[in-house]
Amino acid sequence: MSYKRLTLQLFLVLVNIVLAFMAGYMVHGYLNPPELEFPVLAEVYDLVQNHAYDPVPEDPTLEYGMIRGLLAEFNDPNTRFVEPPQHEIETDALQGAFGGIGVRFVRDEGNAILLYPFPDSPAREAGIADADRLIQVDDTPIPIEMPENEVTALIRGPEGERVRILVIRGEEQLEFNIRRVSIPLPSVTWHIAPQETRLGVVEINIIAASTPDEVQKAFDDLLSQGATKFVLDLRDNGGGLLEPGVDVARLFLDNGIVMEQQYRGEDITQYEVNGSGTLSAYPMLVLVNHGTASAAEIIAGALQANQRAQLLGAPTFGKDSVQFIFDLQDGSSLHITAARWWVPGTAFPTEQGGLIPDVPLDPNDPGTNPAIEAAIQVLFGDEITSN
Repeated sequence: MSYKRLTLQLFLVLVNIVLAFMAGYMVHGYLNPPELEFPVLAEVYDLVQNHAYDPVPEDPTLEYGMIRGLLAEFNDPNTRFVEPPQHEIETDALQGAFGGIGVRFVRDEGNAILLYPFPDSPAREAGIADADRLIQVDDTPIPIEMPENEVTALIRGPEGERVRILVIRGEEQLEFNIRRVSIPLPSVTWHIAPQETRLGVVEINIIAASTPDEVQKAFDDLLSQGATKFVLDLRDNGGGLLEPGVDVARLFLDNGIVMEQQYRGEDITQYEVNGSGTLSAYPMLVLVNHGTASAAEIIAGALQANQRAQLLGAPTFGKDSVQFIFDLQDGSSLHITAARWWVPGTAFPTEQGGLIPDVPLDPNDPGTNPAIEAAIQVLFGDEITSN
């Protein structure tokens, strides 16, 4: 196989999900890749090709299977291969936007994909109506067995380029030529807690390229609404990009070290705080649970270790490895564990069973929103008692 160019991306892989994408672009060229020989594999392939009753799978299915077999020998769930459709979707999510037409999918009783355009979207403006049945994207027919991630990858593409959509509406076949626009994928949501109007709640769902700016925007808006104290909700945040995760932590710190990282055979790299963060003065705490992982653990661990904020909730997942992501020539990607990280003064998160919260909460608490209620008690307890 000839690799003309591979893009190297530094990234903390999300746990048990999709998402995985670009952090710290670096380019590696492979002008003369080594010629690898696998004589036993070649012998097995020849025997199967000539004697198997069932036909040998065609490329890329066969090649992808060989890749997965090779990676399985590492016994590392984070060293993995991602096929092109899923890789494109994952990349979009962590970039915080994608080129698309603004539709969602619903499967009908026959498993066909029905389109529902969002208000004011390019799809709506082009004339696509609710429940139009999708039958083709550009020159690719859409059979009912096609996975939704593959359909999504076909519809998405570079902003400004057009995509041809064929649908069935009633007895009529319609064709639409729609220009893709940039559609944002917010990684942060926020609100004033209904139980306490002085408390701002900021939820980070994934650590994307846009997350630091989104967090700043969320705090600015909540401050304008009268919030004086804050909850940073990292529950069920499986992680994302390393550099934006470090930058989010820096927003809340005025000194110290966010994290340390080490690659095989190399010196330890420290990620330091560069001056006082814009949000370093506001009282806050951080909500975590077992779904808090990877880059989200870096944020939580840095705030806890630097005594900036208490952690409230349940022990986190404990993922402390860093992956390189190589973009392969067919649009797939290869994720390889290349380093480990830790918060200064602590053990690897995997060795201590994740980050341990300062204020543990029972995840089975029957309260309507026990985490927020507990946060209010921690942040406003003295004021509530005195009123």
